[in-house]
Amino acid sequence: MSEKTEKAEELFKSGYNCSQSVLGVFCEEFGLDFDIAMKIASSFGGGMGRMREVCGAVSGMFMAAGLAFSSAQNSHENKTRQYRTVQELAEKFKEKNGSIICRELLKGVDISNSYIPEKRTENYYKKRPCIELVRDAVEILEEYIKNQIII
Repeated sequence: MSEKTEKAEELFKSGYNCSQSVLGVFCEEFGLDFDIAMKIASSFGGGMGRMREVCGAVSGMFMAAGLAFSSAQNSHENKTRQYRTVQELAEKFKEKNGSIICRELLKGVDISNSYIPEKRTENYYKKRPCIELVRDAVEILEEYIKNQIII
């Protein structure tokens, strides 16, 4: 397990959502203030505000990929490169977990899409695959970064 993976797990266990936990471990490397990153990623937990859409860990991975591979330049080339990156990362996550959709990843877990988050109890961590999904997202992006040229 990498240092980033361990830190992401610690962030999640300390109460940050899945998206915050993934993005948070890449902040320093790409020059994003941690507190600002936590605010940006706060809406993406639980599959975007607990609506169970795109997994928050995946959203955090995509945000970090934007820091790693995109530029502020508003160009067709930049968008094309970034969308390719997102699709490649999504495919790697799907290969490992079967989906990037929160409700599909939580299949078999009694979930609701209420805006009220569940209390983080020992049972919460036992019944959900979220820590593993956070780890997977960090590992996938770390490996992807190693194999790319960062702009």
